[in-house]
Amino acid sequence: MSREFSFFIYLIERYAAHLGVTADVAYRRLADKGLVDYAIGMYELYHVEAIENAFADLDRRLTAQCQICTS
Repeated sequence: MSREFSFFIYLIERYAAHLGVTADVAYRRLADKGLVDYAIGMYELYHVEAIENAFADLDRRLTAQCQICTS
């Protein structure tokens, strides 16, 4: 397993706790908006910053995706 994917699993578990949902629900939220590959690709940045910065980035992107869908 690549280090990027290992970190992604860690990220999903922590992001789920941040959202107060299960890891499956957090993953589906990202997958439904096409953000899984984005999150994996952000490994270099996400793993050196505070994990809360990754949560904030994902929250912003999910919100932006929702606004585009309702426009």
